[in-house]
Amino acid sequence: MTDATPTPDDQHARVVVIGAGQAGLSVAYHLRRLGLRPGSDVVVLDRAPSTGGAWQYRWEALRLGSAHRVHDLPGMRAMGLRFDDADRSRPARDVVGEYYRRFEQHYDLQVRRPVTVTSVTRAGTGLCVTTRTPDGRVSRITADVVVSAAGTWGTPFVPWYPGRDTFRGRQIDTTEYRSASEFRGQDVVVVGGGTSAIGFLLELDGVARSTRWFTRRPVEWSDTAGLDLESAVAAVDEQDRAARAGEALPSIVSGTGVPVSRRIRAGIDRGVLHPEPVFVAMEPDGVVTREGEHVHADAVIWATGFRADLRHLAPLGLRTSGGGVVVADGRSADEPRLFLAGYGPQASTIGANRAGRLIARQVMDELSA
Repeated sequence: MTDATPTPDDQHARVVVIGAGQAGLSVAYHLRRLGLRPGSDVVVLDRAPSTGGAWQYRWEALRLGSAHRVHDLPGMRAMGLRFDDADRSRPARDVVGEYYRRFEQHYDLQVRRPVTVTSVTRAGTGLCVTTRTPDGRVSRITADVVVSAAGTWGTPFVPWYPGRDTFRGRQIDTTEYRSASEFRGQDVVVVGGGTSAIGFLLELDGVARSTRWFTRRPVEWSDTAGLDLESAVAAVDEQDRAARAGEALPSIVSGTGVPVSRRIRAGIDRGVLHPEPVFVAMEPDGVVTREGEHVHADAVIWATGFRADLRHLAPLGLRTSGGGVVVADGRSADEPRLFLAGYGPQASTIGANRAGRLIARQVMDELSA
């Protein structure tokens, strides 16, 4: 069952899972295996209109295999589904949305959508989750335990540069990009050193009149087409250290480098993927490089990453002066009834599935305490 389901006022559930992306569905699957009933014991809430997590918002031209690998959800292979076998000619958003829909239906996870969680507050021995539907209806669910798997797609990060507010051209972030055709014949500046920026540049090649690529740090190219294991382990370790210290989380890509596929190699060889140090200022019709060059721009695409979406947790007062939340093994150090799935070392596809099993077991321990 994946259609929107009205949320009864003042309902109680043993566990509320916020978010039905990879991390949230993984947790819900493992809680079901451990004996909790979806829809009553475990209530999964998702603000998105459909299945697929953040993938449903990705641009039409993105295909599976052109970005970091999408790992199978736990229990997906038992259904006969594998992303490695998926049709790569179809938009990734459609494939992931379809597979996640089949997964939710097969395991009867009863995800409620679209439901936005506006706040999580303390309520006696549990937590209270306040929600709002698109028609404005406000409801509350009290829970013994809350698992926040809200991800990052809702909180893109756009840095400020002098003159940014006076730029007369178009500015968009990664979540707003739809198609290269929108920039046909334009001079486009792309900012950011990750896979999204690279994908935009490759798609804009031959469509835009010109592109210039600016990054805040040098791009580390990986010689292998796949993710280097040693670099991935180091990146996850750094994420874990930052989460335990309550610091703002570093970028996964900054720790792993960018694998050079054949498509990316061709882009490098053509000069399309030529990163330059980020500009120092913006002007009404362009940007100014460190060397003082004026680069004309009709549009600036900010592919500058995301921050963990913690806005609904603000009433709990967990954010530190370092900009993060203290989390160890997926559990809040300052609120033991709260777990954060897909946060820190569990971010992206590197650790979200493993986190589902780990967090589900800890949730069951908390419920039986």
